[in-house]
Amino acid sequence: MQKSHRNLLSVREKQKMRHLLPLRYIDAVAKAGSIRQAAETLAITSTALNRRILSMEDELGVAIFERLPRGVRLSAAGELLVQHIRNQLSDMERVKSQIADLAGERRGHVSIACSQALLPFFLPEQISAYRSAHPAVTFSVHLRDREAAEKALVEHSADLALIFEPVRLSDLDVLLTVRQPVYAVMRPDHPLAQEHVLRLRDCLRFPIALPTMSYGVRHLLELATQRLSQKLKPAVESDSFEFLRRHALTENIIAFQIPIGLPPKDDISQLASRPIAERDVPIGSLYVSQLKGRILPVASARFSDQVLVSFTQRFDCE
Repeated sequence: MQKSHRNLLSVREKQKMRHLLPLRYIDAVAKAGSIRQAAETLAITSTALNRRILSMEDELGVAIFERLPRGVRLSAAGELLVQHIRNQLSDMERVKSQIADLAGERRGHVSIACSQALLPFFLPEQISAYRSAHPAVTFSVHLRDREAAEKALVEHSADLALIFEPVRLSDLDVLLTVRQPVYAVMRPDHPLAQEHVLRLRDCLRFPIALPTMSYGVRHLLELATQRLSQKLKPAVESDSFEFLRRHALTENIIAFQIPIGLPPKDDISQLASRPIAERDVPIGSLYVSQLKGRILPVASARFSDQVLVSFTQRFDCE
């Protein structure tokens, strides 16, 4: 039985390569915005790729791309076609993983777009646990800010998004909402490290290091200071939370993070973390999401289940 399933997977894989290859070409050009750049990614010549696209346009009777002085962009018809292509490619990946499951060997690829806080501790732990049981499953993890993570789901370049304080949710199916208060991070010898819960106004009496405006933690802090009729004046600003966390050690400055991005309690990191009073800074939300209406491949769906269980065991969730 298992051998027949493997043979079926091999046949379907060959069929997919023949049938879906032109569609992958168009998707690659749409993502790159350039025939030349897409050709480099696909390891074919730009002339051959352009010829494929022209042939497809001739077959459809409409232009898929508008040719610009620098690159290309999708036409209105192209937008419809690319959405169809991405659905087709996604469905094929789902069928492949289902067939592999029938053979008793879980395969597939899981693509994740996430906020920075998930990268240092949570996702490495979760992926390692999953792959220890299913080593044939591969992963790609991409750092994306709030808006880009949502876009990755819409474009089918990510199966799952774990986003702190997303910009909008209209295209997303929210699987779980995880409450995440903002913490101040500092050296243990910082004057505020002796407190159990901090007031924001006390933090602002010291030099602070902040993430840039595109991040959810900064968004919550900006809202809080507006209510206090104050302004955030960071001594250091960065789009890297790893840098901000390290700088808190180097300069004895206050940085900010959410619990999912903090070291485990048994980690010897020399950092102290203290929650900021909820009356000063509202509790934020981490959303585990997928594209609305999309049926995920087996590997992605099972990994999502694992993540949801882990979150509900550790945090206050909705």
